[in-house]
Amino acid sequence: MSPSPRRLTAAVAALTLAAAGVVAFAAPAAAAPGDLLISEYVEGSSFNKAIEIYNPSAAGVDLAAAGYALKLYFNGSTTPTSIALTGTVAAGDVFVFAQQNSTATPVDPAITAQADQTSTASLWNGDDAIALVKGDVIVDVIGQIGVDPGTEWGTGLASTADDTLRRTAGIVVGDADGTNPFDPALEWTGYASNTFDGLGSHGSDPEPDPDPVADCAATPVTIGSVQGSGAASSVQGQDVLIKGVVVGDFQTGGYDGYYVQDAGDGDSATSDGIFVYAPGGTAVDAGDNVSVAGAVKEQFGLTEIVAADVKVCFGGATIPEPTPLTLPASASQREALEGMYVTLPQQLAIGETFEYGRFGTITLTNGRLDTPTAVVEPGAAAVALAAANLDNSITLDDGRGTQNPDPAIHPDGEVFTLAHSFRSGDLVQNAIGVLDYRFDAWGVQPTEGADFTVGNPRPDVPDVGGDLKISSFNVLNYFTSIDPTPANSGDDSYYRGADTAEEFQRQQDKIVSALAEIDADVFGLLEIENNGTAVQALADALNAKVGAGTYVPVTTGVIGTDAIATAIIYKPASVTPVGAHLLMTSAIDPAWSDERNRPGLTQRFASTETGEEFVVSVNHLKSKGSACAESPDLGDGQGNCSAVRTAAASALTTWLNTTVAPDGRAIVIGDLNSYDHEDSIDAFVAGGFTDLEKQFNGEHAYSYVFDGQLGYLDYALAQPALLADVSGVSAWHINADEPSLIDYDMSFKLPAQDALWAPDPYRSSDHDPVIVGLNLTPPDTTDPTIEVTADPSTVFPPNGKMRTVEFTIDAADDSGDVTVELTDVTATGSSKADWEQLDDDTFRVKAVKGAVYRFTWTATDAAGNTATDTVEVVVGK
Repeated sequence: MSPSPRRLTAAVAALTLAAAGVVAFAAPAAAAPGDLLISEYVEGSSFNKAIEIYNPSAAGVDLAAAGYALKLYFNGSTTPTSIALTGTVAAGDVFVFAQQNSTATPVDPAITAQADQTSTASLWNGDDAIALVKGDVIVDVIGQIGVDPGTEWGTGLASTADDTLRRTAGIVVGDADGTNPFDPALEWTGYASNTFDGLGSHGSDPEPDPDPVADCAATPVTIGSVQGSGAASSVQGQDVLIKGVVVGDFQTGGYDGYYVQDAGDGDSATSDGIFVYAPGGTAVDAGDNVSVAGAVKEQFGLTEIVAADVKVCFGGATIPEPTPLTLPASASQREALEGMYVTLPQQLAIGETFEYGRFGTITLTNGRLDTPTAVVEPGAAAVALAAANLDNSITLDDGRGTQNPDPAIHPDGEVFTLAHSFRSGDLVQNAIGVLDYRFDAWGVQPTEGADFTVGNPRPDVPDVGGDLKISSFNVLNYFTSIDPTPANSGDDSYYRGADTAEEFQRQQDKIVSALAEIDADVFGLLEIENNGTAVQALADALNAKVGAGTYVPVTTGVIGTDAIATAIIYKPASVTPVGAHLLMTSAIDPAWSDERNRPGLTQRFASTETGEEFVVSVNHLKSKGSACAESPDLGDGQGNCSAVRTAAASALTTWLNTTVAPDGRAIVIGDLNSYDHEDSIDAFVAGGFTDLEKQFNGEHAYSYVFDGQLGYLDYALAQPALLADVSGVSAWHINADEPSLIDYDMSFKLPAQDALWAPDPYRSSDHDPVIVGLNLTPPDTTDPTIEVTADPSTVFPPNGKMRTVEFTIDAADDSGDVTVELTDVTATGSSKADWEQLDDDTFRVKAVKGAVYRFTWTATDAAGNTATDTVEVVVGK
């Protein structure tokens, strides 16, 4: 399963600036009839979105007849969503297009009052380009088509994120080039979020309010009154004056601001700290007592003051003691501490590290958290656990908002290196910093390093026993075809692997290192390029390390239509294919969706030593990451396409049970994109297959970490007859727990981070390999041999005295291992008969007339087979 789209892929952009002065719009110059332009852009909070279109010509324009439309290019796409415009716009007048007001999409009445046309479609955000077109011709553009700027174009109020932009004086012709860089400051004037007073009346902007002034002697408002007790400030858009101590200075590194905390207002429901956005403003240090004047703003859920004026009243103030924040903590509990100096006193586990390399963030969790459907049934229980997991996790950031931060900072505050690294499951305690809210997540911006303890050291290759090993390994888009246009994401649906020859070599070295250490006799491979040759290339690279001819692939050629496929490589010295490979497709069972699942690759093998046969079926079922119209996300924790995966599981088990492996000696391995309580795994169990990871490693087994939660998507499922031969199963935790910063990919790293790569198994993929041990040696059913002789075997004369008898024992077994013990002694013929043992093979018997002594010895081999021999010692002639 590839990482979900929820991963942050945009740059952390600057927050918005203070209010700028307003310039009155000049009278429009004459233009050719029909040459319209965008005169105002609104990207306010929630659904407050509008576009004002101005007609600078001397004639009215029928928008529909002239073919005018708005084209929206979301997130850097070059494929637009088009909205045809209808209605007319008079000469010198404007036309307002806006989001339609409804209960689900509430729009400010100031917008709806001016709207000439509305839409129920999902409209733009600050990183989306908007083009006004006439037929097929662009007449004006906001943004740059085909480019995702991260959060916004521009900076401060002259930006496209959460602001209002108005075309400045003298601009009467639109920007018809949608490919050139877009800087709003060149032609636009910016206003604070939710400024609607100029909408519908282009050229009549109101006079600006005077900028507020900081004053150390003036009486400030409390920060708590600015923050309020709700999720958003009730005074946003208003100018305020606050005073307090700088508790976190993040003026460099991309955040362009700092956190100020005052003495408090006595209300535990309101935060006493706040972020001050002040790019290029007065330099401050932690411990400075400052007076800040500026406008209150909600920036994507973070309450901030956009500084208009700042004065440092004095330095060296006492920074307040950090407020403890313990998990679990609800959103309201965190909201009450937003912007405050806090500490996380608990010993928390490192959960998620996916965004560490690119954004410097990790997720801390209250113990290691389970993916809900890995431990509970889908539905209400899974939804409840997901909510609890959210309350039990928090981000630890690095105080920087830039991409690919250099150097990478370890949670303890030191520089991250290969010798000073960390893994998920390691422990962090006493993190100290400021609590803030960015990118839909609560996090601590640290002001000092935390206490760190290794809690999850790198493990050795698991010992799964047996005389033969099978392994499932997701090789994370191993493509021998190098992307010829790495800067073009349009072809990434095919070129999914390395972008350069250097990246490919780095990727291959890590994968080969892992495969060599696992040393399996059969590998099932996932996410390998479906070109018919990549599997041979990987086998050749592995053989170059472990010895020529050690591994050969099952030759399949191109199978299915996806860019990736399943594959098998095996050791011919250990196993021999029996018959041709088979593919599970819709041709076998129409319930199997070829469009959604890669063909299941199945091969029967025989042990070259014993002739014992078994079947390996390698499968990669539909992921949760993209939707299936026929099987939507039901909100029960199973994600997209659960019914597709369940149908595939039922089809596969039926086929294996009835056609391919009626002898019950099949094992299904691979990435099934399902956690073990989900419907598709239930279908395998119902079909008679045993989930080996759960059987051998329990409920909390894992091979994958997602959103800081554990579970396994990589399986080994055995039919009953083969189950009896399984000696052990384990995932080797070399990937899921390792930060992606050390992987092969060089796309989002600076040279210092590229140098953290090493040709070892760690982070060779994002899934842990699963290893299965099998005992395929036929059972030993041959009994050992044993022959015992006594010296003497006849005792004479019968004089009633004790006589010594020595025994010679000759025992053997074809396995070589045999133990012998005396298991019975009987004495008959005389009531006075008696005996005693002197050592292992020496005894004394009483020489009484008529006595017969019988000594029985038993030999036992390593398999538990036994044989006995009884020898008599007789008293008398």
